[in-house]
Amino acid sequence: MIDKKYMQIALELAKKGCGFVNPNPMVGAVIVKDNEIIGQGYHQAYGMFHGERNAIKNCKKSPKGATIYVTLEPCCHYGKTPPCTQAIIEAGISKVVIGSSDSNPLVGGKGIEELRNNGVEVVEGLLKTECDDLNEVFFHYIKTKTPYVVMKYAMTMDGKIATYTNQSKWITGEVSRKKVHEDRHKYSGIMVGVGTVLIDDPILNCRLDNSKNPTRIICDTNLRTPIDSKVVSTAHEIPTIIATSEGDKDKQKAYTDKGCRIIVVPKKNEHIDLKELMFILGQKEINSILLEGGGTLNWSALNHGIVNKVQAYIAPKIFGGINAKSPVAGIGVDNPQNSFYLKNTKVIKIDEDVLIESEVVYQCLQE
Repeated sequence: MIDKKYMQIALELAKKGCGFVNPNPMVGAVIVKDNEIIGQGYHQAYGMFHGERNAIKNCKKSPKGATIYVTLEPCCHYGKTPPCTQAIIEAGISKVVIGSSDSNPLVGGKGIEELRNNGVEVVEGLLKTECDDLNEVFFHYIKTKTPYVVMKYAMTMDGKIATYTNQSKWITGEVSRKKVHEDRHKYSGIMVGVGTVLIDDPILNCRLDNSKNPTRIICDTNLRTPIDSKVVSTAHEIPTIIATSEGDKDKQKAYTDKGCRIIVVPKKNEHIDLKELMFILGQKEINSILLEGGGTLNWSALNHGIVNKVQAYIAPKIFGGINAKSPVAGIGVDNPQNSFYLKNTKVIKIDEDVLIESEVVYQCLQE
């Protein structure tokens, strides 16, 4: 039980790096000697030392002969920083307890092998489920080289995301809205369609203290985003990407002059190819996206097979209205058996609202 206690501390430390370490994983480490915690650390930001090196640096006494509890297999390669296995061996740490194995091909068991080859005892899989869940984004990204996409929407109990007059502020309560801003900080990017920009003119930033703004991604096939919109006028302050099929350089220049980055994406079914966009964004080290689009983009994202998780915030309200919008539009499926299925559902009470969170399952016929 005491081992689990130390790993739980390491997990809480790792979470402090949330949003700052992308596209790296969150990692926490705790060093214990003679039943006393002598050092703690976590990966604080991309490009900075990893959790193991910070824990060693923070030791209040010699770590020689100590045990280190780390949420992820220590790296054994040179990247932005030197390998953590090297630091552990040089510090004389005698035992390493690991939560998750690293699926990065540069590590993938090699870190564990190097430690054992140097006489370090290694224990694997302590609180593995919790440690794996912590870095679901990293594991997806390192495997696919595409962003982990979370489709988020807020709706009433009768399934409406706006009234028949297109009014949507506010459906959910303040506590739910704060949770959304926490996710805007957590994920690398936030994506909407041009329709959302035309109707709502959102700024799509994170309004929490000590947080970072996600990269804003506007899906705009024909480049109709207004030049005076908030996302364009603040593009010098917050990274902004417009994904379009419009190749006219003169038309693009009006946006690039304002600080926007233009990504030209081929069309698929008269709209930009979202699957191709995900590969391009992955190459730009955007490892995760919070999709806050309207019904049209949500349907397109599901049909392109890019959505990994759905977050449905449900407020105890009823709008009614045959013309009031639903969270997923498009033509829809023709048969219940052709539904987009969801699994591993979690139900979370948030003040008066309810958050239902599920992973998406893609059947062969939909892929």
